[in-house]
Amino acid sequence: MSSTSKANTLFLKLFSLLSVIRGYNILILIAAQYLAAIFIFSEEKSLRVIFDLHLLYLVLATICVVAAGYIINNFYDVKADRINRPIKAGLDSYVKQETKLSLYFILNFIGFGFGWLVSWRAALFFAAYIFGIWFYSHKLKKHPIFGLISATILTILPFFAIFVHYKNFSKVIFVHACFLFLVIMVREIIKDLENIKGAIANNYTTFPVKFGEEKSKKIIVLLLILTLVPVAILFNYPAIAYMKYYFYFAAFILVFVGFYTFKATNKNQYRLLHNVLKLLLLIGVFSLLFIDKTLILDKVVHVLD
Repeated sequence: MSSTSKANTLFLKLFSLLSVIRGYNILILIAAQYLAAIFIFSEEKSLRVIFDLHLLYLVLATICVVAAGYIINNFYDVKADRINRPIKAGLDSYVKQETKLSLYFILNFIGFGFGWLVSWRAALFFAAYIFGIWFYSHKLKKHPIFGLISATILTILPFFAIFVHYKNFSKVIFVHACFLFLVIMVREIIKDLENIKGAIANNYTTFPVKFGEEKSKKIIVLLLILTLVPVAILFNYPAIAYMKYYFYFAAFILVFVGFYTFKATNKNQYRLLHNVLKLLLLIGVFSLLFIDKTLILDKVVHVLD
């Protein structure tokens, strides 16, 4: 094999690995954790939070464990992905199943180690999180209710580690978490609607498979209506400052999602809705920058002092 061929093969395998661990999602998670630490969880009025070694270890632990979670999920879903995502499944196949399993255990071990560097409680949290991801991939995702709820909880849990680290138990954080929980749950149902063929072919009793497309759409609309409750509460807190414009935008997008959901009938339409909600959550991550402008200014001044 020529050096060029070896280089191409290596590139394909690296690209395949990034696809398996969903590198894009990992990068967004890193940004979200740091922004949340700086502008929400930490009570320090200083950007020195970025240099907190324990925060770094928590973020690194999260990266390893979440990446391992994507790997084990990919491992169990290989047959379903050939139906739901044939192009991605083809790309992912460049990494052997044995290699994926080895990486899964290595990443979990490293993630647990980073958690231990923070405290035994952090290590215990990540051990429980590792088990939760495996149990979801192996068992829970095949059940309609438990699969939906557990997928939503597992998505939010990485922020819980930062939440506990800074011991910031404000009402604003709790209400914001409720908003995220509802939006993520809607996204999960839409994702299940998008992947319903693969679920049926592999005997996965997901929410839409169990309750049908129409009932799933009604639940989506109900959840979207419920998102208005935390949004209304958040508007009463001056601390959200210019982030209120994000919630105006979110309300508009969620109304669109609600109406379009009832019109959607095929995979491409559900994929559009899924991507719209992913984009909404991404914008929400960076909208954290607009929370309490004066407080942010204080943080910058403290760094320059």
